[in-house]
Amino acid sequence: MGLALLFSSCSGFLDQEPDSILTDDQVFGDAKLIKSLMASFYGKITWGQWTANYGEFYRLDEASYCDGTDVTNSFPDDLWRVYDYTYIRQLNQALNGIRTTSALSESDRTALEGEVRYIRAWIYFNMARCLGGMPIVGDTVFEYNGPEDVEAMQIARSTESEMYDYIISECAAAANMLSSATNTNSARANKWVALMLEARAAIYAASLANYNNKIANPIKTAGGEVGIDASKANGYYQTALAAAKNVIENGPYALQMDDSNLGVNFYNAVCIKDPNTEVIWSRDYIYPGTTHGWSSHNVAPICAEDIDMAMYCPNANIVDAFEFANDRDGKIKTTDANGDYIYYDSPEAAFAGKDARLWASVIYPNAEYNGKVVAQQAGQKVYNNGTYTTVTAEPDTYDSEGRLITAYSGPVSDARGFMGKTGFYFRKFMDTTVGAATRGRGSEMWYPYFRISEAYLIASEASMELGNNSDACKYINAVRKRAGIQDLTTVTLDDIIKENRVEFAFEGHRYYDLKRWRVADKIWNGVMNDENAQQWALFCYLVVGGPHDGKYVYERIPVPSVTYPRYFQLKNYYNFIDDSWVSNNPKMVKNPYQD
Repeated sequence: MGLALLFSSCSGFLDQEPDSILTDDQVFGDAKLIKSLMASFYGKITWGQWTANYGEFYRLDEASYCDGTDVTNSFPDDLWRVYDYTYIRQLNQALNGIRTTSALSESDRTALEGEVRYIRAWIYFNMARCLGGMPIVGDTVFEYNGPEDVEAMQIARSTESEMYDYIISECAAAANMLSSATNTNSARANKWVALMLEARAAIYAASLANYNNKIANPIKTAGGEVGIDASKANGYYQTALAAAKNVIENGPYALQMDDSNLGVNFYNAVCIKDPNTEVIWSRDYIYPGTTHGWSSHNVAPICAEDIDMAMYCPNANIVDAFEFANDRDGKIKTTDANGDYIYYDSPEAAFAGKDARLWASVIYPNAEYNGKVVAQQAGQKVYNNGTYTTVTAEPDTYDSEGRLITAYSGPVSDARGFMGKTGFYFRKFMDTTVGAATRGRGSEMWYPYFRISEAYLIASEASMELGNNSDACKYINAVRKRAGIQDLTTVTLDDIIKENRVEFAFEGHRYYDLKRWRVADKIWNGVMNDENAQQWALFCYLVVGGPHDGKYVYERIPVPSVTYPRYFQLKNYYNFIDDSWVSNNPKMVKNPYQD
């Protein structure tokens, strides 16, 4: 196995870089090189949406593309598809080497074997949620010596339930091998990381067994490669609950709670590495070493440090999802029952009393960021004889009386780049370190894979599905308390969907959650101007003249840079099996809705 390049660097463990191609004997005969090998494994296990891949965040209903025009409508058949048996083969080679090396103590061999088996389970999990059941090769390292070896490599797809069973069992085995201690910046797998994947895989399998069988035409293949029998749902829910409770009750993690400022508290819980009691596993970054461009490409223009900014922005869809403290309908009010504007004393007044996680996730008009007030005003509503005329101008333009027309950071509705078109900017994962929003330096903000709040929400969901609504309330309310919103007295699937959406905004959960609950095709229905399928903006205007002079009003409009609503079809619940895979392995059956 050769080591030519490290894909990640952080925290000492990931700073070790070999400078040449090495043989198996050399690698597994040296403890430092084994750690370098592990670093390379950790560096390539992220797919889909994450901060270094910021260009993928416009696809759903959380953020919009603002640096041009987005003509996306449907979802690609291979969106975020994971299929990497080369990687699995490398992990199996590593297992063989680690199990037989004399360069490590027995305890170190056991721990590293647990890490490798965990990473392998993580890959299978990412394949499963894209493709369903896929070939499971176990610990086998296939060797090709001639055409006679090909047939042994052609393994049929597992059933979807077998795939999840394998992931769950590997996580349970890995958990028993791994340390229960935390590690620097949560960059490596430990016992609790393995239990979190066990819980997540089990809740996914349970949801699929439950909700796929409740739709009009369950999505299945004849051999079970797609589709899990409904009778298995409760068993998976019980597994998910047990693993999540183990993390909550016995792990070293806790929901962070600082009552003095709940918004700042949540930002710190997600984004600040030290001290942090919430993040269980993360993709870490460090400067100098490996950084990413989330902050530089998404920063509000007023706070920009370089030529890049405002390429992607949160939209009103996600902002409206955050409840008010005493009103579960979080939609920002723009007009009253008569269709007249609602007038606010300040731009930020519209968001007063919102779930504290909104402040931590999104920069709304006039919110502070990094010592600056981020004004977001699209223009003025000028009163004249009982009607309003909309006046806009170039960003950072004022009228003759010194009143702002259009803010430096917009929003604008024209096609210019590097300017917000939704009325909001990101706060979550934005790095305020000097230079973090530049091309030259980049950001070392981590990206969490697992946080302790997910254990609570998995426990709540599983409890609800198993008929224990009291416990479901207990677990979900612990998370809601941190947000400063009202307790629930009962929990439904809709509550679980809403809570996951706001707790994990921009953390890569939304797409897969809606798929496992089989509601993605209902929410992203492709209908123009639909409340959910359309991406919406919220534009703020200063009122000039008339009885409400000096007040502010809002208008909700489709995001100007987004042409079409999102359209998720039944075929999108599973990625398509590539024709080349079938050519190489005729035992590989295709997924539903493929030709």
